[in-house]
Parts: sequence; C-alpha cells; structure tokens
Amino acid sequence: MDHLGALFKQFTPSARVFFSGNLCESAHFAVSEGTGHLHVLLAGRLTLMQADGDELAIDQPCALLYPRPSEHRLLPVGAQGAELVCATLELGSGSHNPMVSALPNLLHVPFSDAPTLKGTLELLFTESESSGGGKQAALDCLTEYLLIQLLRHVVDVGLCKVGILAGLSDVRLQPAISAMHEQPQLPWTLDELASLSGLSRTGFAQHFRETVGATAMDYLTDWRLSIARSLLREGLRISRVSERVGYGDQSAFTRVFT
Repeated sequence: MDHLGALFKQFTPSARVFFSGNLCESAHFAVSEGTGHLHVLLAGRLTLMQADGDELAIDQPCALLYPRPSEHRLLPVGAQGAELVCATLELGSGSHNPMVSALPNLLHVPFSDAPTLKGTLELLFTESESSGGGKQAALDCLTEYLLIQLLRHVVDVGLCKVGILAGLSDVRLQPAISAMHEQPQLPWTLDELASLSGLSRTGFAQHFRETVGATAMDYLTDWRLSIARSLLREGLRISRVSERVGYGDQSAFTRVFT
C-alpha cells in the first residue's frame, strides 16, 4: 500500500532550483522570502548558521531541508568551496499541510544514511554540470523527485517522532491513517479505526494522540477540510464538496468548515 500517495495527491510538492555549482562565498536566506528551501551538498564542506546563532559543521554530502521559511546562512569552508544545488520549495497549502507541521524546522539527512538516493543524486550532479537544453526543467524535476524520496526516507526510518509522518511510520497506525486518507467520505468511527489497527478503542485513541499529536477524529476532520479547500478552489459546488468529504448534510459541513 502507498501510505504517502494520498498526501502527495492532495499536497503536490514543487521545487525551483535557483543555484547549482560551486558556492565560494556566504549565502543568506531570509524568512521574508516566504518559501522553504532544499540544499543538496554534493561535495565540499559547509558551516550552516541558524537564526538562533547555532552552527552546524557539515563535511559530507547531505540534504538540508527547510520545509518552512526559515532564516539561515551557508558558509563554504576551505578554498575549494562547496558543490551545491539549492532550490526553493513548496510542499502545498502551507500550514494546512500535515506534512509541513510534522517536519522539524531543519531536516539534515546525510546521504550515507540514505543509500536509495544515490541514483537521483548522480543524475542531479550530472545535470548541474551540463549545458544541455531544458536544464532548468530537468533540475527542478529531479529536485522534486529527491524531495519525495527524502520524505519517503523519513517515514521508512521513523525520523519524525510526532505528527502524521510519525503516524505513517507506525505499523499499527498505518492502516487506519491510510483508510482515512483514501476514503475520507466514509463515516469512520473510533471503533472501526481501532479495529483496522488491531488495537482496543482506548489503546488506539491514546496511541494515535501521542504519536500524531491530535485525536483521530480531529485529524480526520482536518484532512476532510484540506480536501474541501482544494475542491472549492476548483469550483465545485458546496453540496458536491460536502458529499465528497463525508458530510451528507450541507449545513453540517458549512458549520465545520466555518
């Protein structure tokens, strides 16, 4: 089962590469830019300076993912500089995206810990050095694919301890969360979701809240409203939207949405 499929269908990640090559001087990124960032260190060394003054010495190839706007600075170390690909990114729908709220302010993934990314990194490195037609589009697409692979890695190895990605990392909660994601229109009850997870009603409720950071019913409501926002933007009538997200009564949907 594709446990991330419904999230990516609802929140389509996008990336725009704005730098690829050798960084030989300090680069500053501000909150006012209004986007997240993904920095891919292919070779060389960096010092990462955070807004709070913390510094992180980076001496091996890695990904630095800022899912939300965050002030930071990259400083190359040594005369050879640092071989980088840098992109702005948008995970979709801002604060309404449960993936965004689940991720830490900075996700640092050394590529030695994620060998499945090797093929994409080789393509990204090759494309960053090429002068062929469509280079920008190729870099953007490869970076978006790398972003998906990074989020897959987060779930597979359980890097997040709280939030929806932590829930999807939990083999007991996966079935219930996937069911809510894929069939939000069904009248799910706590007992039904607990049964899918093989837990008692009380055990499921407690474990879900501790792992995801919200009750199962609250998360289901938030997920339904995320879908409703997208459908309303597409121009669907409220009566159709309410049916699609599990509210047969249009007035009930309107109250919850408001």
